[in-house]
Amino acid sequence: MRTDPRPQTPDPRPSTETPRHHRLKGSLAHGTHRGQTCEQWQIEVTSGGRVWYLLDISRETCWITFAGTGHPRATDRR
Repeated sequence: MRTDPRPQTPDPRPSTETPRHHRLKGSLAHGTHRGQTCEQWQIEVTSGGRVWYLLDISRETCWITFAGTGHPRATDRR
C-alpha cells in the first residue's frame, strides 16, 4: 500500500485564539486572493503594530495583506 509522500502540515491557525492572534470579524473576516476567498487573521505584534494575513488552505499558504506599525484604520468603529 502506498502512502502520501507529502508530509502532514500543521494547521496554521492558532490552536487557541488569543487577544494578540485572532481571526478578524465582520466584513474583515474574509478576503480574496487570486479569486479564492480566505479567512483573514491578525497578529498584534506591538501595541499598535499589526500583521494581517489570508489563510489559503488550498495552496497551503498565508498571504500577507497588511503589515504596519500603526493601528489599521479599517478596524476603527464608525
